[in-house]
Amino acid sequence: MYNMFMPAKFREIEGPDIPIPVGLLVLGTRIPCDMFIKENNELKAFFQKDVLYTKVSQDILKEKGISEVCIYSRDVPSFDFYLSRNRALSHKSDVDSIAAFKEYSFYKKEHYQIDPVLLTPGAKINFSLFVMDKFKFCPLVEASDNSPAVVDDSMLKIAGEIVIKKSDVFRYQEYIAALRQSAGLLENNKTKTIAAAIRETSKIVLHNFLADPKSGERIKEINTLVNDMVDCILNDKDAIYMLLSMKGYDYYTYTHSVNVAALSISLGLLTGMSRDHSEKLGMGAMLHDIGKSSISHEILDKQGRLSDVEYALIKTHVVEGEKIMREHKSFPDESLNAVLHHHEKLSGKGYPRGLSGKEISLVGRISAIADCYDALTTMRPYKVAYTPFHALMLISKDTGDYDGELLSSFVKMLGKIE
Repeated sequence: MYNMFMPAKFREIEGPDIPIPVGLLVLGTRIPCDMFIKENNELKAFFQKDVLYTKVSQDILKEKGISEVCIYSRDVPSFDFYLSRNRALSHKSDVDSIAAFKEYSFYKKEHYQIDPVLLTPGAKINFSLFVMDKFKFCPLVEASDNSPAVVDDSMLKIAGEIVIKKSDVFRYQEYIAALRQSAGLLENNKTKTIAAAIRETSKIVLHNFLADPKSGERIKEINTLVNDMVDCILNDKDAIYMLLSMKGYDYYTYTHSVNVAALSISLGLLTGMSRDHSEKLGMGAMLHDIGKSSISHEILDKQGRLSDVEYALIKTHVVEGEKIMREHKSFPDESLNAVLHHHEKLSGKGYPRGLSGKEISLVGRISAIADCYDALTTMRPYKVAYTPFHALMLISKDTGDYDGELLSSFVKMLGKIE
């Protein structure tokens, strides 16, 4: 146990000042508690609880010259348990880790991520549930049309991502639709349930559109859902917290895009944008990454840093997105600007056109902030996720890249997120 290595003078300290040698962290495991590093004599949040510790995370610490991290004294028991549980894993080779990641990536492509918030205890489901955690894929419950399962509390307390087979996505969508129409919705949970249903349905429709970006019917569905989002936020400004997928252990383009749409719509309305303009902003934000449908999963899901060639390919998603959406004649130019401008920087250092200042559209400036924030706060198998506070601090430091007034409103908007 780590207690035996800890100086007695540190054991009663309340702040995050309990030193943990980096060598005790085990590759391929999730960090058991929040961890901090010391840079320039200041403590900075670095690892969030449940972030996966990978070779890339290890390399970042090495580059920074960090030999130890710090935790709160109250988290020492959790770290002791983490050590005892994962000690055997510390002897695994990097080859094992790479093989596990490849297997994980395969299963990720074959399945679809859901948010268990709509899996209410006692409800019947006709789709099987699986868990993806620590590069592992495990069945949780089997269910089908002929043999439905009943949701219980234990299913909702599992660590990791809850996923379903892609072939069961339509069954999940039917489940959501039935839940939304249910007369049994408790009045005090109605707004929350409707917002979550809008979010989950939007993810499904966007997931399907990414697979077939020429579908005009999907565009109509997306437009309807964006309208639902706008109405939801207009009826309750706090609905933004219900429309976001707040927890995730990996990056999914469809989940990220729905989050960016919700954040962008809310920020647009907050700054006085009209309903019609907010709808067009939401359409563009929802589809800002549609160009990634033309990029291989091997690059999108690569573990570790991209090569210069791979990064150049990733950057093409903006122009590819423009090509895709220009084929849809009903897609407004205002919406197209979110696709074109979400990687432009006010400083002129962005891409694809190196626009600066007011050359960047308002919807582009809004979607850029929302896109960056959600990317920073999303956990990935190969990248550290930042806390909302830390992410906002990082974006705020880049005020030369982002619109300062919009950023100030964005910070106020997310004031309730910890």
